[in-house]
Amino acid sequence: MSPFSLEGRTALVTGARRGIGAAIAAGYAAAGAELILMARDAALEDTLEAIKQNGGGDASVVIADFADPAAVEAAATELARSTRIDILVNNAGTIRRAPAAETTTADWQHVIDVNLNSTWAVTRPIGAAMAERRTGKIVTIASLLSFQGGITVPAYTASKHAVAGLTRALANEWGPAGVQVNAIAPGYISTDNTTELRADPDREAAIRQRIPAGHWGRPEDVVGAAVFLASPAADYVNGHVLAVDGGWLAR
Repeated sequence: MSPFSLEGRTALVTGARRGIGAAIAAGYAAAGAELILMARDAALEDTLEAIKQNGGGDASVVIADFADPAAVEAAATELARSTRIDILVNNAGTIRRAPAAETTTADWQHVIDVNLNSTWAVTRPIGAAMAERRTGKIVTIASLLSFQGGITVPAYTASKHAVAGLTRALANEWGPAGVQVNAIAPGYISTDNTTELRADPDREAAIRQRIPAGHWGRPEDVVGAAVFLASPAADYVNGHVLAVDGGWLAR
């Protein structure tokens, strides 16, 4: 069997309705995994079809609003009790853009709840069950703003720095129990979260010109790293934040 195979594994992917989460779900299906999708609503037809087109079966769907960490924790706790989850991908996330002085407490809290508190709410029960079984893979979608400050996205930056720290903390705790906890920091990817940037000609050009690859990434560009970190090939990779950025951080 290929060291990159996910045959016989069950993967839970959050925020799989579109973008990076949908691409990872389809990529995992192609690698042989069974899929469980957790999303805020059931509008997952495109993702479910992509899973089937990539050789996957019928994926299960769990509905939970990531702006409500308590509801997410309840859903994740029930999944941890009822289902053996071998791979967890924390992809659900959001962004709200405004200068720091104009960022409301409500906007700050919303971003922190979705990006950080709900990531913790899923990871704690699922990861604890993995540690008890002494095997498992956790992959969290971080960001270039896990390393940098960004502009007009204070809550997003804070949440993504925290996600990188949480990745390292859990790797230290659960690594001895056979659970590898890593993160991926995508670069500038063409998704809903970057629509506003791509619509601004000056900002889009400035970003693109800094990327050594010379172009924005696609959600599919993140899939190889996500498969690797979930596979036996990454059994000795732990606590790492892997940049998939076209070379942005090297510039």
